[in-house]
Amino acid sequence: MRVWIDLANAPHVAFFLPMIRLLESRGHEVIVSMRDFNNTVELACRAGLQGTVIGEHGGASAAGKMANLLHRAFDLAAFARRAGAQIAVSHNSYTQTIAGRLIGARVVTAMDYEGQPANHIAFRLAHRVIVPACFPASALRRFGCREDKVVRYEGFKEQVYLSDFAPDPGFDASLRRACGLPRGWNRRNTILVTVRAPAEQAAYHHFKNRLFVTMLDHLRGMAGITVVLLPRDEAQRAVYTTRYPRFHVPRAPLSGNDLVYASDLVVSAGGTMNREAAVLGTPACTIFAGALSAVDRALIGLGRLVSIETERDLDRLPLEKKNGRRALVNPHLCGRITDWVLEES
Repeated sequence: MRVWIDLANAPHVAFFLPMIRLLESRGHEVIVSMRDFNNTVELACRAGLQGTVIGEHGGASAAGKMANLLHRAFDLAAFARRAGAQIAVSHNSYTQTIAGRLIGARVVTAMDYEGQPANHIAFRLAHRVIVPACFPASALRRFGCREDKVVRYEGFKEQVYLSDFAPDPGFDASLRRACGLPRGWNRRNTILVTVRAPAEQAAYHHFKNRLFVTMLDHLRGMAGITVVLLPRDEAQRAVYTTRYPRFHVPRAPLSGNDLVYASDLVVSAGGTMNREAAVLGTPACTIFAGALSAVDRALIGLGRLVSIETERDLDRLPLEKKNGRRALVNPHLCGRITDWVLEES
């Protein structure tokens, strides 16, 4: 089979990399497209993935998003038609879902967040929808998804690529270079805190996260910690580097998985990095301003994630060296999802 995978955002690189390798080992041909957004292209190149760059982010306005959606969908359709794609698979790339339908391919989408309004597009058009077991059935119905095309997996999508994670022994040196840390810096002598900014341009992020800024101000005055701050775009980078000069904004893309593993605490205003931390055994706090997803609530129930909802909750940030909590592994998940991608509905 000729399987077409679209990488529309940075987390998709790690998620699909083991699946691509597995598909190729089974004799299938894999075609990759990627969107020039949020370091997706750079991360794909670092992972050794070759693909075609098509499109970029549509900006913050609804009109810009819609125009970009249609333009990229038609460009993707032309690309995939030339490539002879038979199956189109993504993690909720709604532009690929449209393009896959336009060329008559079998369309498969995976998703783990019920707060994304674009689920209306992907869930209605896809032939198969793959979601975690905790994804609410009411949300599937709300997005127009028939139950007969849904398959559910136990666990979390981050386990697809983290169940066999092995840390890079040279990561500390990469972190020092990317963040301009002193030559003698050693993470064993400091509390390493990784902070991920809100995705302010995302379709689901239609609110201000004032508590996130309060949290940054809270951390700014603390001694004995090293804060690595990860902006979502250049506008955030400019603001954070000016307002928080003691924090470290990487000047080059880093291995997110290694950063999460090396950290003593991860605090994110989004979802993926928190869940990666929870899976790898790193203490994680969500400071997302919207409604918590079902997967986040599941991780809170497991004691793997803490929700920061008020200023008083900031005193609960576990600013200490982490203990050796065991990772959550699910070694068969990648193969199971790959089988569902190939399986006729």
